[in-house]
Amino acid sequence: MDRSFLDWPFFEDRHRVLAEDLEVWCGVHLPVDHGDVDAACRGLVAELGRGGWLRHSGGEALDIRALCIIRETLARHDGLADFAFAMQGLGMGAVTLFGSQVQRAWLDRTRAGDAISAFALTEPGSGSDVARTATTARRDGDEWVLEGDKTYISNGGIADLYVIIARTGEGDGARGLSAFLLPADTPGLEVVSRIEVMAPHPLAHLRLTQVRLPGDALIGQAGHGFRIAMTVLDHFRPTVGAAALGFARRALDEALGRVRDRRLFGAPMADLQLVQGHLADMALKIDAAALLVYRAAWAKDQGAARITREAAMAKLYATEAAQQVIDQAVQLFGGDGVRVGMPVESLYREIRALRIYEGASDVQKLIIARSVLEGA
Repeated sequence: MDRSFLDWPFFEDRHRVLAEDLEVWCGVHLPVDHGDVDAACRGLVAELGRGGWLRHSGGEALDIRALCIIRETLARHDGLADFAFAMQGLGMGAVTLFGSQVQRAWLDRTRAGDAISAFALTEPGSGSDVARTATTARRDGDEWVLEGDKTYISNGGIADLYVIIARTGEGDGARGLSAFLLPADTPGLEVVSRIEVMAPHPLAHLRLTQVRLPGDALIGQAGHGFRIAMTVLDHFRPTVGAAALGFARRALDEALGRVRDRRLFGAPMADLQLVQGHLADMALKIDAAALLVYRAAWAKDQGAARITREAAMAKLYATEAAQQVIDQAVQLFGGDGVRVGMPVESLYREIRALRIYEGASDVQKLIIARSVLEGA
C-alpha cells in the first residue's frame, strides 16, 4: 500500500511509529472469524486492549491523528476490528471529555479491553435530529429515573456500560438534554431486540423502564447533553472518514492486483486506458479524502475549539468517495466482484453504513452550508 501520506506535515514521528507498529500487529492478528459477531467483537476488544491500542481511545487527552491512523489501518485489514476499536472511543467519549473522576475510573477498564462501551443517542423517532430526543430523565430525590427507547445502538446487547442522552427539561429542544453513564446490569434496562444489518455488527434496540441511577451518574451538567454529544461527534467524525479511507485503500489494492493479473482482449487489464482511467479516479479520491481527514484531525490536535466544518467535510467526502472507489473496484472484478466472500464484496457491504451513522451525508451538507453562510 502507498504509505507516502505519512510523510505529510500533518504528522509527527510518533504517528509514523504508531502506523508501522500497528501494521505489524494487524498482520499477526487480523482478520478474525466473523461467524459469531458478538464473540468476535468481545475477542477483538480484549486483543486490542492487550496490544495497548485502546490506550488511544480515551484518557487525559485524545490524539485525533492517532485515532484516525488506527481506524484507517484496522479498517483496511478488518472492518469488524475497526468497529470494535472505534466504539471503545466513541462510547466513552463523553466520559473522556466531560466525566468526573469517579466516572473516569471506567476508562481504566475500557482502555484495557476489560469492559465494552456504547453511545446510546439514536431513537426510533429521532435519528439525525438529536433535539427531538424523547427519552426522559427526571429527578427523584438524589436519583434519576430514566424512561424511553434507544435504537441502532452499536454494541447494544454486549456492552458493559452505556452513555445515554435523555431529556431533563431545562429548556426546549436541544437545551433540555443531559448525558448519563449507565452500567448494563442496571435494573430496568432491556435489550428489546437485536438488529441485523448488511455488514454484521452488534446492534440493538434498548428500552429503559424506571431505570434508577444515582445522582453522580450525570455526566457534566444537566442541560448540557446536546453540547456534550456534539462535542463527542466533533472529535470522532474525522475518524469515520479515516475508516472509510482504510476501506478505499484496500479496494484500490485489490483492484491493482486484479488488473495486473487478469488478461482481457489479449493484454493485461492494466494496459487498457479505460481501466487506467478508473484507477486514476480511485487514487485521486483517496488522496483528496486523506487530505480532508487529516486536516480535520490536525486542526483539532493543534487546539482548535471546534472543528465542526472540517469534521463534516472529512466525514462527508471520505465516506462518499470510498463508496465510489469500492464500487469501481467491484466493477473491475466483474462477476467475481459480487461473489460472497471476496474482499471487494465485503467492502461494498461495509462502506454503506458509514454514509449514515454519526450524521448522515445529507446532514453533513447542512452543517457545511450553515458554516459557509455564517462565514459570509
